Amino acid sequence: MDSKKISYLQETMDRSVEWGETAGSLLLVTRNGKEECFLKSGLSDIENGKPLERDSIFRLYSMTKPITAAATMILVERGMIDLMDQLKYIFPSFENMKVMENGVPSRASRDINLFDTFNMTSGLSYPGGDAAGLEVGKVFDAIINGLKETPGGNVTTLDFADRMGRCPLLFQPGSHWAYGTGADIMGAVIEKISGMTLGEFLKKEIFDPLGMTDTDFYVPDEKKDRLANVYESTDDGKMVIYDGENLGIENPPVHKPAFESGGAGLMSTIDDYRKFALMLLGGGEYCGKRILSENSVRYLTSGRLTPGQQKDYNWDGMQGFSYSHFLRIMDEPEKAVSISRKGEYGWDGWLGCYMANIPSDNLSILIMTQKKDSGTFGLTRRIRNIVLS
Repeated sequence: MDSKKISYLQETMDRSVEWGETAGSLLLVTRNGKEECFLKSGLSDIENGKPLERDSIFRLYSMTKPITAAATMILVERGMIDLMDQLKYIFPSFENMKVMENGVPSRASRDINLFDTFNMTSGLSYPGGDAAGLEVGKVFDAIINGLKETPGGNVTTLDFADRMGRCPLLFQPGSHWAYGTGADIMGAVIEKISGMTLGEFLKKEIFDPLGMTDTDFYVPDEKKDRLANVYESTDDGKMVIYDGENLGIENPPVHKPAFESGGAGLMSTIDDYRKFALMLLGGGEYCGKRILSENSVRYLTSGRLTPGQQKDYNWDGMQGFSYSHFLRIMDEPEKAVSISRKGEYGWDGWLGCYMANIPSDNLSILIMTQKKDSGTFGLTRRIRNIVLS
């Protein structure tokens, strides 16, 4: 990457800090397996003036989902699951599911299968103000209350799945798309089928082979000083520490959790996640370690929603993307709101951590930041435009 482009990127990241858009951010761009640039800006701890560093640890939130997707494909490759398997045969509470229609629960027209779960087309929701979301909210409230009672909580991943099977669905399975707890349920499926906790399975099958030594569902004592603070903006524009607990994730995440969230629970560093991203970009292999077959990666990263489901994937800023297997997948780059390439894929997290792999350019973009309610936001798009221009 030429020096002019690198200077544009650094200036963009610095402005984001000056504007109060972020407390700080890291950027790592890799092309053809080689690091093109690593940049950092801002602080990990505003109150103590502590800068973000390359080994800072970040709460990934929904950037956990692509890792859960890869773990799912490991089970598919080994014949341990079939994506047409019905959830009720793995978790009996998913039998006789109800759907909320006009505020009234009615019997689901068919059972949920793993393919529905993998594509967020099952009707399983996140907490929200609708009738289904209110019931799901009670499940997450139980997890958070458990964190207050016991270090690490007392609602397990399998308990979570059992309770979710008793919640109503947003819609008939397969009929629509809605972002929800599919990856958390898939994490529980991995536990049940493998006979290991989700954390044990990920460590054995992905983290240890790739050398992802700083990725886990909590931050141990010896690494706590590397954990970046989470910030939010007040109405008067100040940046203050966010001390809440979202989606059942302990804050700060310093105890091994009973509920290992396949949708939101992992902590990691930018270099650890780079190894995972490059494994996918390398067709399932990184530095001689094969995690998935090339066909599995191709399947994982090339799906799309049906035309009917695509109408629901209408998030502002996601124009041009479709969705499949816990990933956004660029299908129509001419509709995108930032410079894009057909076939690129990735995902982001609630606090602004972001991954994009662009196979056509053999390029990977990783951004790490910790700002409440960020996801793919202005800084993300500005960085994308500079890198991909």
